[in-house]
Amino acid sequence: MRNIPQLSPQDEYNQVLGSNTHPADWTNPAPADRYNLVVIGAGTAGLVTAAGAAGLGAKVALIERHYLGGDCLNVGCVPSKCIIRSSRVAAEIRDAGLFGIARPGDVEVEVDFAAVMERMRRIRSHISHHDSVKRFSDLGVDVFLGDARFSGPETVEVDGQALYFKKAVIASGARAVAPHPPIEGLEEAGYLTNETVFSLTQRPERLAVIGAGPIGCELAQTFQRLGCRVALFHNGDHILNREDADAAAIVQDRFLEEGIQLVLNSAIKHVATENGRKVVHFESDGTADSLVVDEILVGAGRAPNVDGLNLDGIGVRYEPFRGVVVNDYLQTTNPRVFAGGDVCMDWKFTHAADAAARIIIQNALFYKSRKLSSLIMPWATYTDPEIAHVGMYERDAESQRIAIDTYMRELKEVDRALADGEENGFVKIHVRKGTDKIVGGTIVARHAGEMISEITLAMAGKVGLGTVANVIHPYPTQAEAIKQAGDAFNRTRLTPMVKKVFQRWLAWNRR
Repeated sequence: MRNIPQLSPQDEYNQVLGSNTHPADWTNPAPADRYNLVVIGAGTAGLVTAAGAAGLGAKVALIERHYLGGDCLNVGCVPSKCIIRSSRVAAEIRDAGLFGIARPGDVEVEVDFAAVMERMRRIRSHISHHDSVKRFSDLGVDVFLGDARFSGPETVEVDGQALYFKKAVIASGARAVAPHPPIEGLEEAGYLTNETVFSLTQRPERLAVIGAGPIGCELAQTFQRLGCRVALFHNGDHILNREDADAAAIVQDRFLEEGIQLVLNSAIKHVATENGRKVVHFESDGTADSLVVDEILVGAGRAPNVDGLNLDGIGVRYEPFRGVVVNDYLQTTNPRVFAGGDVCMDWKFTHAADAAARIIIQNALFYKSRKLSSLIMPWATYTDPEIAHVGMYERDAESQRIAIDTYMRELKEVDRALADGEENGFVKIHVRKGTDKIVGGTIVARHAGEMISEITLAMAGKVGLGTVANVIHPYPTQAEAIKQAGDAFNRTRLTPMVKKVFQRWLAWNRR
């Protein structure tokens, strides 16, 4: 086995995952004379680039030093959504009384943490065949396992072999990093990241989560619902501070209702170890305090994987925290080398990496015609309720001096949300002032991530909010709130003058 991080625990499911995405007995193929594309990194950006280019007839080499599938399959989207689903079931059982359902004897919900994590590993292993070495080899991609390094202006070296390329793609992703500036004692005490937390088999009784961005918030709520006592540390005055403030406030209230300890306006001074437990010493709003926990989960930052690639040697500009510098065509400062995904983009989402790969295929193999700036990018934070967003926030419009009108429909006014007991949320849509052109939207709902695509489609297809109001939605659904926001826009078109004209016509028509 090559020197790669070992999957833990080594149960049947992780053995399947490993055999699919980095088989121990794999022998790298003999390199072709020259490749149309050599792709470094087999996360989403690299996999989609390799599969798409090979499907068009290109000769493609794909290099991965760890496990194919990248963060998304192994330590990101797939495992996190599996345990989020389990945590939602636990929360629904606890709230069953609100729906007239009594638990026998009103017993406390018992979460089998080991079974939750085993379910996650089982599902992840089942999905892993989509990203397997065998599948990509069958697609005609030459898969190389090992460390990649640019060894010349047209060569990448891996495992002692030189791969000659016409174009190359850097899709090496990013990794979790410790907070910056460093927290004294944190390294010595030990901590978890998204890259290690899914290896847990035993539930920590007390968990400190550092960072209230999307990753920190998703996992804080999940582990609280799975029976941990969670303290969420954040240096701001409210969680999810990059999101719409109204949206973040709803999620923050939910966190407090569920018993998460929010430590806001905080600064962690140092971490110590006492009697096998970790002690977090911190200040919050100027007051010093400490908290004893079993584990610390850091969700405070990521760094691009640019080390060891010899980017300086081939004229590819990069920055340690920003990553590889690309233009709007995802081309680096070396015109023969492109980059996509977390290694170079501000949008660090799986679907953004997928979209970037499609841009790279066009621009690297054919003519440069597709631009990153042309994308309309939605995203979602999978707390409960979820927050989904696309386009501009109100603050963006203000900073760009774009006048907007905002139409909002609260879920407490939507019949299906009331029936579901999920009325704490809203649909908020921004249009250019005086028009129905949609420039952005935010949804807070149990399944906001499923709902946001309607607004994204309207923006991509240049469909105005007035037209969205005329789309027939099944009744009752929570997505009807989008239509109702459109109805609110249409009502603004009924000006006093228009209304007076209508009244005169209808009065005349009664004769």
